[in-house]
Amino acid sequence: MRKRSLLFLSLLVPAFLGLGGYAVVQAQQRTSSTAGAKRWSDASTWPDKKVPTKDAVVTIDKDMNVVLDVSPPPLRNLTINGKLSFADNKDLELTTEWVMVHGELEIGTEASPHTRKATITLTDNVKDEDMSGTGGTNDRSDRGIMMMGGTLNLHGNRTNSWTKLSKTAEAGSNSIEVLNAAGWRVGDVIVLASTDFDPHQAERRSIAAIRGNTITLDKKLDSMHFGKITFDVDERGEVGMLSRNIVIQASADADQTLFGGHIMAMNGSKMFVDGVELNRMGQNMHLARYPIHWHLIGDAQGQYIKNSAIHDTYSRCVTVHGTNYLDIENNVTYNNIGHCFFLEDAVEHDNHFVHNLGILTKCHPDAPCVPTNLAAAGESRPAGGNGQNAKDILLPSDNTASTFWITNPDNIYRDNVAAGSDANGFWMSLPEHPTGKFEGTEISAKTWPRRTPFREFKGNVAHSNYDSFLFDRNVGPDGHFGVTGSSQTGHENPADANSKALESVFEDLTAYKNRNGAIWGRGELHVFRNVKLADNAMGFTHASGEFGRYAFTSKVVDSLFVGETENIGNPRTDAEKAYGRSLPKPEMPDYPIHGYEYYDYRHDVENTTFRNFEDNATRKSGAMSYLLYTSFGVSSNNSVEHVKFVNAKPVYFPPMEPKWGSDNFGSTAYKTAVIRDKDGSFGGGPNSYVLINDGVNDSIAADAGACEIKPTWNAVVCKGDVGRLNVGGPGGPGGYGGGARGAGAGPGAGPGGRGGAAVAGGPGAGIGGPGGPGRAAGPGAFGGPGGPGGRGGGPGGPPQPPVVLSRNGKEYNVAGTNIRAGTEITVTTERPTVSLSLAELDKGSWVIFQLPGFNTAASGTPQNSLDALRMSSDTSYFKDKDALWVKVVSTGEGADGAGPGAGGTSVQVSR
Repeated sequence: MRKRSLLFLSLLVPAFLGLGGYAVVQAQQRTSSTAGAKRWSDASTWPDKKVPTKDAVVTIDKDMNVVLDVSPPPLRNLTINGKLSFADNKDLELTTEWVMVHGELEIGTEASPHTRKATITLTDNVKDEDMSGTGGTNDRSDRGIMMMGGTLNLHGNRTNSWTKLSKTAEAGSNSIEVLNAAGWRVGDVIVLASTDFDPHQAERRSIAAIRGNTITLDKKLDSMHFGKITFDVDERGEVGMLSRNIVIQASADADQTLFGGHIMAMNGSKMFVDGVELNRMGQNMHLARYPIHWHLIGDAQGQYIKNSAIHDTYSRCVTVHGTNYLDIENNVTYNNIGHCFFLEDAVEHDNHFVHNLGILTKCHPDAPCVPTNLAAAGESRPAGGNGQNAKDILLPSDNTASTFWITNPDNIYRDNVAAGSDANGFWMSLPEHPTGKFEGTEISAKTWPRRTPFREFKGNVAHSNYDSFLFDRNVGPDGHFGVTGSSQTGHENPADANSKALESVFEDLTAYKNRNGAIWGRGELHVFRNVKLADNAMGFTHASGEFGRYAFTSKVVDSLFVGETENIGNPRTDAEKAYGRSLPKPEMPDYPIHGYEYYDYRHDVENTTFRNFEDNATRKSGAMSYLLYTSFGVSSNNSVEHVKFVNAKPVYFPPMEPKWGSDNFGSTAYKTAVIRDKDGSFGGGPNSYVLINDGVNDSIAADAGACEIKPTWNAVVCKGDVGRLNVGGPGGPGGYGGGARGAGAGPGAGPGGRGGAAVAGGPGAGIGGPGGPGRAAGPGAFGGPGGPGGRGGGPGGPPQPPVVLSRNGKEYNVAGTNIRAGTEITVTTERPTVSLSLAELDKGSWVIFQLPGFNTAASGTPQNSLDALRMSSDTSYFKDKDALWVKVVSTGEGADGAGPGAGGTSVQVSR
């Protein structure tokens, strides 16, 4: 479904009056018969036959065409109702407090770009000017170029915005080699992106000499900047060009006040910006005052910012607000504060973000972020909670700043690079409906970002961030967000949650040298194709959104994971120097790096290679694992197929140490981790299973005759069918009930946690708070609202006696676990009734239970001996003197389903 909208919000056009102590000069209005360009320097252009002097208030009336052919003294302000263009036969500078454009400001055209140097400097000598007439410092519009029904045409002659290194530039070097330096010149300012974990290793230099693609720098480099394709991952550092021949800037005092310039196009206006440098722009802590800002334009086909450089800004980079069909292409940004490329209210659609490079995105000018992350494994949380309520950020999310802030999937993001952020690279944070100016409007009610399919997300790169690609943590109407909860699943008709769900495909993504994760997603039917992830603490993690409703949650196909490459970074700490390379978490050199993390419910990995995940003297490693240490929904259907391991230990389940945990340490789910190997990629043969087996959390499914212990994996590889077992109490089958998690709309999740499916059945199982505001599971998902105290299978009730499972002389104090077909186990409990539930087992697979003290089964065929029970092909039971024996035979429902609870077989027994 394609959305279309008309946006009609604008500010009132201010009236300008003569101001005491300042000259007021008004250009003569020309009739059409005498219309023609007049030179600024020509006294006859002006009413008093005098060229404007210092502090003049200048108005160029409608139908007047003035050519700026001199650099005038600093003006008080400039209003353009007609047209002002810059002559192209000399370098020119225009200095003024502000420019209001109702007509046209032109420096070059698309057909004839400007060739000389043109500079507009915006001053702030007159404080707190209120041009809109609304009052208040947040409404002041001074130090800006504002368009109200006007047109801005800025076209410079520089098009080569950025390139990559063609070889590694070592620390101490005063020259670099790049892929393409065409058009770059002596004196130009360039910036080399960090190629390490620290984004602040980006370095600005000037070109002292240039020959072909070899550049001599004015100063030696402080850090190594990597310049190779290593293990088939392109980690060649980007080099951005910051110089342009058209410069829009605030005066130098802005560095002290953080009150920079801004360019703002309002209703009825048009902006065409190409080859322009924006410096000291954006007004820190002031809404709507950004370096370049399309404000409630509506459909803006043909408008753009291209080939430009935006650097050293105090608030954002490019803001798209209530505007559609823009081209934001081939721009470079550097050293900017807050979300950089910014989709404001989530109503924006059909905008093209193509081949942009963002280097060094910061939360604050000179202070660290106070981010809201899932848990920041190995890193201390800020005192007093997270920084979403801080007073020194524009939006709550700006304390977890992203280079690309994406609030609506119906836009194109292609071949962009997020090269170093204090927090996130790309962050898709979707409100349920558009917010801000659109909250409560008809267009907001009809727009569903979380159900809107992705238009295109392809070829993007993120490195030197905390998290590189974050498809989660969706904002609410007040701008705050949680670390769990609502998710994205595209629908054929986004307004109808029951319409056909569509796959969202993310292609050709590269992420390296990220301090935490390369990709974190949440939603359903997400396909990641040809992703290349290297040198990250962990590579890929994905959470479910609507458990069991669709065929899969995520797929990673035709991809590559590399633990460590030739890029050793710039070791700085003693631990890093001893290790010989920089570390993603230098405060924890023993952090076990891993490539792919399974999380809750159905995830597949197909035709993917893992390289360089081997243990060494400093830390353990493994290509694949589970989220450390997940409390949610382990499924035996999480699978691999046609995966390859090169110098890589296939699996590693790290011991449960709090310093490494990032997800509810201590739960039972991680203790029952299982991965299905469809084709034998792990070496156990087709349809074998890898189960956690670390000496503490050994699997009840492990059997010496069918399983091979892998001590360095903390796992066993088992032949035979493996599914899920739950032993629940009153209130219905436990384990997979619960249904909802996190914040959203509808009952389900408790405030203390995520009231979703737990592996341990019965009321009180798992963790979390009482059932409260949360997101209901929705049609097709399992269970009802979580009960008090956690995530039980049914309504809350009093705590139930424990359940102990035993097999081969070993006891397991869990009620939910993985189970291998053909297993016989003993269930010991004082509960009056128990539900025995199997899921994800093939049709005909069975498990036999011995239940001391129990007498009857609510279903199944009675048998007259234990031998007859064992020989039966259907679910059956047999009562002997001391115990009830039950054989549960799988009907095959959910055998290859989306996750736990997607079908299954259950028998209730009682005393």
